[in-house]
Amino acid sequence: MRKLFVFLKSRAGAIIIIAALLSGGISIITSSCSLTGGPDMVGFDAEARGIKPAASVEVINILLNTGVTDEILADLGAFGKVKDVLYRIDAVILQAKLSNLTAIQDLPYVEAANPDAERMAPPVDTVLAEDFCDGLSTWNLDAVNVTDWGFNNRQVDYDGSGVYVAVLDTGLLNTWRQYLPEERIAEEYAKCFGGGGGEVGNVSEQPNKWEQDTCSHGTHVTSTILGYSLGGTPINGVAPMVDIIPVKVLNNNGSGWSSVVARGIEYIGELKEGPLADYPVVINMSLGGPVLDAIEKAAMDYAIEQGVIIVASAGNSGAAGMGYPGAYGPVISVAASGWIGEWQPAGNRSWWWNLDVSEPTDPEHFYITGFSSRELEGQDLDIAAPGSWVVGPYQLQMGNTSYYFLGGTSMASPHVAGIAALMAQKNPSLTAGKVERILEKSAITLAPGSRDIMTPWGYSVEISWGEDATGAGMIDAEAALAATKRPNNRK
Repeated sequence: MRKLFVFLKSRAGAIIIIAALLSGGISIITSSCSLTGGPDMVGFDAEARGIKPAASVEVINILLNTGVTDEILADLGAFGKVKDVLYRIDAVILQAKLSNLTAIQDLPYVEAANPDAERMAPPVDTVLAEDFCDGLSTWNLDAVNVTDWGFNNRQVDYDGSGVYVAVLDTGLLNTWRQYLPEERIAEEYAKCFGGGGGEVGNVSEQPNKWEQDTCSHGTHVTSTILGYSLGGTPINGVAPMVDIIPVKVLNNNGSGWSSVVARGIEYIGELKEGPLADYPVVINMSLGGPVLDAIEKAAMDYAIEQGVIIVASAGNSGAAGMGYPGAYGPVISVAASGWIGEWQPAGNRSWWWNLDVSEPTDPEHFYITGFSSRELEGQDLDIAAPGSWVVGPYQLQMGNTSYYFLGGTSMASPHVAGIAALMAQKNPSLTAGKVERILEKSAITLAPGSRDIMTPWGYSVEISWGEDATGAGMIDAEAALAATKRPNNRK
């Protein structure tokens, strides 16, 4: 008997998963996956510089306003232990007492310094296919006009060929080959970075751990972009012919640190500057935290300067505001939308593939989820995409394949990353800023409002949202591609 599952997430990060058998029974279970160096150096008299003792040691991320030199490293060594240096963005990761932060910020060569910020991911057989272009359409792909109802029914002329999409997340399950086409995973570029503030600062490469995830979050996110095998049935993806670069920057419970995320972003920037210079590169980050880290920002600026397009989830904090890096202006940030056809009629466990989203897309049939982060002053919300009840690979027991409905802006972001890849296939010279402008101008306006939405339990609830929840509106792949001009302005 095939099982499908329903996913809910609390704001505190705990996950409640309701297993819904296709035969009808419902039970409740829980998951533990939570979603949302250098040498010692002493260069001066610490007491004379106002360095105060403290009981706790923290990891402090330091962005310099000049290049990294041995003299600067020696100077910083008096405050603590230099744990890592990011030379591309002139940044230093220091293990030091938090009481020294003000003194570090006052140093003449320091642009910014802050404590390492926590990041959360809000929510070996091979697959006998190279891609799932002919796969079954699902509601979420139909909603963004990539596919129409049924099999082999793509509505766009592009599939992502020749484009790399780096998924900075929890990595992939060790069973990923049972879900995803092996040919579409760029194993030669796959990486795992670990450590950070929770592990006293060391940010290190950890070979092969990129395919040893136990959380499933990164695999589910990747499946939206590529498509996946549902027990042998091909399910279509937004951009099924892209090459995915898995970059593990979160640990196996779905959490991590901004210093590690920054290292992952820098790595993709280096690839774009080097071996992938002739290919479009997109980053998807279905992760975030409440503050923007200085070196994370610098890493994004560096990657964008190299030509990388960065997409990130807006966060699952509702009215409390957006998370970072999504709220950072140059990043394409994504809110989570849903469809009024969910669970219609009551008790329908297969609505996600057997119901047809109407054409043309009617904004009255969609809504913004209650958990999707609203835009606060100083934050930048760009676009909305399906993030309510998206089905994909997700495992509670290692080695046992299973599929879940997941809800979160984590699920919305890969839709946009995939569409950005389609646009970059059509015009490889597109910049991040140009992609963002096209997506916003071609979006389907979703005015503030309310909808009565059916729940999995057979009753309806009212969901409301305002102008701060939608960005420019719902993403439309067909319209975005139509507005994307080929190089030399050829249509």
